[in-house]
Amino acid sequence: MINSPKITFCSGVSTVTGANFIFESSKGKKIMIDCGLIQGEKVAMEENKKPFVYDLNSFEALVITHAHLDHVGRIPKLVKSGYKGPIYSTPETRELAELVLNDAAGILAEEAKRDGMEPIYDLNDVQAVFPLWKTVKYHEPLQLAEDVSITLKDAGHILGSSMVEITTDNSAKKILFTGDLGNSPAPLLCNTEIIGEIDYLVMESVYGNRNHESREGRAEKFREVILETMNRGGTLVIPTFSIDRTQILLYELNNLVEKNLVPRVPIFVDSPMAIRATEIYAGSKYLFNDKVREQINHGDDIFKFPRLEFTISKNESQDISRMNGAKIILAGSGMSVGGRVISHERHYLPDPKSTILLVGYQAAGSLGRELADGAKKVKIYGDIIKIKARIETLYGYSAHKDSDHLVEFVSTATDKLKKVFVVMGEPGAEMYLAQRINDELVVKAVVPREGETVELG
Repeated sequence: MINSPKITFCSGVSTVTGANFIFESSKGKKIMIDCGLIQGEKVAMEENKKPFVYDLNSFEALVITHAHLDHVGRIPKLVKSGYKGPIYSTPETRELAELVLNDAAGILAEEAKRDGMEPIYDLNDVQAVFPLWKTVKYHEPLQLAEDVSITLKDAGHILGSSMVEITTDNSAKKILFTGDLGNSPAPLLCNTEIIGEIDYLVMESVYGNRNHESREGRAEKFREVILETMNRGGTLVIPTFSIDRTQILLYELNNLVEKNLVPRVPIFVDSPMAIRATEIYAGSKYLFNDKVREQINHGDDIFKFPRLEFTISKNESQDISRMNGAKIILAGSGMSVGGRVISHERHYLPDPKSTILLVGYQAAGSLGRELADGAKKVKIYGDIIKIKARIETLYGYSAHKDSDHLVEFVSTATDKLKKVFVVMGEPGAEMYLAQRINDELVVKAVVPREGETVELG
């Protein structure tokens, strides 16, 4: 009996976070794709603490699509639990992941101390990861086992993000794991590459059931929110993901400020991790799109402009709220589940002159989701905070493709595509996208169950 290749959907199914999938070849060679932290949900900490359900010595390699915590956040736990195999990603993903995981270790330690429990992992566990971590550039085939090779393709999501194309069965089958797919054309990065000739597709669906604002409308609304808040003499607080969202907003603000389209008020990047990530972006200009590279070549330092300040120390952060007058604050985290933005939201949510601008996906159970859903009051640091500030949402800045563009992405596959597995979305988004792919492209699309193993015939 000849075995068929298999995929096991360990986590990252019917939820946006916690990506963790296993590919097994017909000869039993196993490759893990991503090992992310489950975030936002009320049971997230309990889920993250659970032991891994697979034999950690059975894998040829762990391959990482990109450096967001919901794709890399459990790697230190994996290594702490006994994984000793190689980890592969692009060089930029490795560099950003080290930043992300060191930050996560500190946050997890604080949470564990508050709850009187042991953290999932600590800084020593994070450091144990990187001797195992190797890098591979886009489009360089890498043989992981006698019957398994991978090629990384540009996902256009964040710096260094990749789709993992697996070739197996003597090149007879190709399976593509998308990781997260960029909202192309993006302000900074190159477009997501096309799918091409594959047999099976495992794809994300964060915005599988909705579309973003137009890019033109997005830029104009951003400007309007800034002008309205500044005219009231208020503070604009933008909860931002440290990686990519901060850099995109800095690029947009650079263009607005230098063209005198908004007032030159103080603008603070209040996140040590975002500051370091911006340095990594600035050192990787070769991955930017043609328009941005041309702008840089003409002498524009796209991450520096008048009245921009990077605040690293806690004292500098605390001084921001003591400054009177209009200002803009970019601070993590993007879903308001930790970081310095919590203190800023506590200070400015009761202020009717101020605005909280949400510019990305807000996971169920997060403070950001409460604000997006129209809460009139929230609990921060044990205190009930009445919301009098304006709450604005601008999801056109999302780093994820929306529903129409996800369908368009699938259409770039050849007729060889047999089946699409829709994952990494809330249940409604997954089901809606799968139905659209079935109906509009006449390609079989399914939503797997968590823990399910499927054979690839």
